[in-house]
Amino acid sequence: MATLLRKVWESVSTRSSSTSHSPLQLTSSSATSSDSSLGPCFDSIPLDILLQILRLVGPKDAIKLGCVSRAWRSLVSDNLLWIYFLQYYEGHDDPWDSVFFAELNLRSGYPLQTFPSRTGELSFMRIYGQRAQVPGSVIIDGGSGYCKFGWSKYACLSGRSATFLEFGNIESPMYARLRHFFGTIYSRMQVKPSTQPIVLSIPICHYDDTDSAKASRRQLKDAIHTVLFDMNVPAVCAVNQATLALFAARRTSGIVVNIGFQVTSVVPILNGKVTRKVGVEVIGLGALKLTGYLKELMQQNNINFESLYTVRTLKENLCYVAADYKTELLKDTRASMEVPAVGWFTLSKERFQTGEILFQPRIGGVCAMGLHQAVALCMDHCHAAELTCDDTWFKTIVLSGGTACLPGLAEVREGTT
Repeated sequence: MATLLRKVWESVSTRSSSTSHSPLQLTSSSATSSDSSLGPCFDSIPLDILLQILRLVGPKDAIKLGCVSRAWRSLVSDNLLWIYFLQYYEGHDDPWDSVFFAELNLRSGYPLQTFPSRTGELSFMRIYGQRAQVPGSVIIDGGSGYCKFGWSKYACLSGRSATFLEFGNIESPMYARLRHFFGTIYSRMQVKPSTQPIVLSIPICHYDDTDSAKASRRQLKDAIHTVLFDMNVPAVCAVNQATLALFAARRTSGIVVNIGFQVTSVVPILNGKVTRKVGVEVIGLGALKLTGYLKELMQQNNINFESLYTVRTLKENLCYVAADYKTELLKDTRASMEVPAVGWFTLSKERFQTGEILFQPRIGGVCAMGLHQAVALCMDHCHAAELTCDDTWFKTIVLSGGTACLPGLAEVREGTT
């Protein structure tokens, strides 16, 4: 750090002083008071250069500099510096984001106070130090097969449950089912609804652009907000899964191929909005079908297993998508693995035949178009719709869903679209 400071000092020592780049002046007596001076060398460095140095050294070394004197303490306490650390600093295992500010405010209880009005009262350096004490937002991924939930701070999920579309008694009113669903999740996470915001991904349903489909989507979203706000949840972000996946890829426009539990949907999104007028392509293939097809292949080859858990574990660890299906049939593709508490299993051609039904559904007994055909059809519809002057927006394709993690799937997609 000393070397860095010395190099920066050498680069700015000849910098002419001007009104736009004035030297750091902490107080009127800073030139004469030793406890208000950064030092004979640093007092002449412009403030913007000093803050840039502190950005480069990182938060830990910035805190150490704050222990040198009152002047350094005043400098490193600058809110703009710590806003930068909170939002952009990449030297920490847990990246910072702006939603944290809302999380911290929630510690004082419900209702959530408006953040901008408190900007001047908050010390972002103190917020940075308290980050580890804040559990984070509650994340609920409402999948089409089962629901996952956990904290925004941690990569691992906290638990699973049935999706809210199938939770509890399906004959009960939607409000009662949702209330039971969210109440169960908060109970399992051992957290009060009024203390944390919630981010909810909604399964892609009611695909059409008809009035009835619009009304159904609106009714579901209104019911979710009504239930959560009745439970005193301070902040709610409910977004459909495809849009959230696109945002996670740092894009606002493109085509999202969401391989869900039961179906696969190809969703065109323009500027963060699903373009239902173009059309959402839906294929009756999902993770459940791939698991079932691998089960059939194992039974045909006399590979004994006790449960679908074993089949799913083998699928997730041994299966892949072949770049050239016919060529792969001629290769020796045997591989083995041990399923905990079950035993060893060896798969051969089943490894790539399982994923191939995404592109050739008929070999698995499914009458549907292949994944590459659905993407190509969606791109043709986007091009024909002429929604913008720029036709490159739909050439960004994002894969989402657990099955999208199959090795080779992304490469095959690039070669077929």
